[in-house]
Amino acid sequence: MVTKLWSGIFLICIIIMQYSCSESKVIASANYQKNEKTLDSIHELYNSLYNQTPFSLEFNNKSFDDLYIAIYTDSIKYIYQFGITEKKMEDTLQKYNVPIAGIKQLVGLLRKVHCSWITNLDYYENGIQKKLTYISIRSLIPTFPFITSKYFILTYFEQPQYYDSKGRLMAGKEIRKLRQINNEFFYRINDKLAYTVSEKFR
Repeated sequence: MVTKLWSGIFLICIIIMQYSCSESKVIASANYQKNEKTLDSIHELYNSLYNQTPFSLEFNNKSFDDLYIAIYTDSIKYIYQFGITEKKMEDTLQKYNVPIAGIKQLVGLLRKVHCSWITNLDYYENGIQKKLTYISIRSLIPTFPFITSKYFILTYFEQPQYYDSKGRLMAGKEIRKLRQINNEFFYRINDKLAYTVSEKFR
């Protein structure tokens, strides 16, 4: 009797995991369509602020009120932690000439779509250094026991990318292999935008 019970539980877990994997890609794609304007605004605003002072932002709690900001100088990366309403956050941003109003606007947009992390990453194509914007969103897909939470990852590229017939991101036009970013394969949303679903937010 006990053996049958555990066999049943195991079978249910397998079904849930298969359902979660297949549904997560569908929901991830729909998530972008639903929040397209907000996500594109996040990308544009972040890069506008980044061009003034390079930085990345991370929320490390589910209520999205505990913020880490990494500020990059020529030689050192400074990391600070703030509550989003703390006065010392404004003092720190002012110290590094990061626009306070712009950061507050960005934080509001990130919280709206449950974005856990935003940064710019360097990559190389044909030996040329390029940049992409990496946006990690905490998934709203229901979680089950033994199932790890998922993150919806978006990568905004500066130039059109190449994809195979299945919509998978390729390393380049002449390099016929799949590109991996943070050890993940990505799928096409449009020529400059790809996504994946991951157990890691960064």
